Amino acid sequence: MVPSRDPRRVARKVGVYISLYVATVFVVGPVLGWFGALVGVTATGFAAACVANALTMRIYQRLSLLDIGLRWNRSSAVNLGLGLAGGMGAACLVLVPPLVLHAAHLSAAPPENQSLGTFFFLPLLLLLGAAGEEMLFRGYGFQVLLRAAGAYATIIPIGVVFALLHAANPNASYIGLANTAGFGILFGYAFLRSRDLWLPIGLHYGWNLALPLFGVNVSGITMRLTGYTMEWTAGPLWSGGEYGPEASVLTSIVFAVLFLFLWKGPICQQTTPLLGPPREN
Repeated sequence: MVPSRDPRRVARKVGVYISLYVATVFVVGPVLGWFGALVGVTATGFAAACVANALTMRIYQRLSLLDIGLRWNRSSAVNLGLGLAGGMGAACLVLVPPLVLHAAHLSAAPPENQSLGTFFFLPLLLLLGAAGEEMLFRGYGFQVLLRAAGAYATIIPIGVVFALLHAANPNASYIGLANTAGFGILFGYAFLRSRDLWLPIGLHYGWNLALPLFGVNVSGITMRLTGYTMEWTAGPLWSGGEYGPEASVLTSIVFAVLFLFLWKGPICQQTTPLLGPPREN
């Protein structure tokens, strides 16, 4: 397949993709909102990402939703596992040293916030959130731009947009948004390395799941998953304040480890319909 270099055609495809996403949000958002703010927003984002990707893939490529990089095979399983290990490992690198050095400690959370249902339901909700955001930001629109404009002109701007859409989160800060942009760029690079969505989904989900296990906020949102919360004696520069570790300088430092992990890790590169086979190293 010959890459399209016509800017108007590329813009039209991306515009249709975004329009379908927004239209789906307006249609299903009020319905899913009845289940509560967090569930409604997460489920709406996931549903809208599925609809926008499925329709644009059908309209322009005559392919299915799975062809954006969601086909399941042995390489997909390897990449998902590497992503989960990388995301959770990075969270541990940020949060375990302060506990060991007594810059933070775990304390019991209010018991009324805990239930067995929450323990099983919240990880599923976090998975839908991570998968929905990765389909939106690394799905059809991202891949069309990647094919037409190249890696740098696609991954960096979309990473910035990823951060800006988190600006409305509670207690968002400049360093928090800068680190969120870093995550957006990191997830884009993960897709470039694997040519599937399983690696960025694993990274995204692994990080998001690890934070509430330690009892800290995720992008400013409090999610009680265990009976403990992490309280800091160090200042907000290290803890990230109420936004959570994503606004911590420790996370900024750990980015270097994550990029090295993606650069040198045993990642399986796959063939995607929009981008073709991976290039030979």
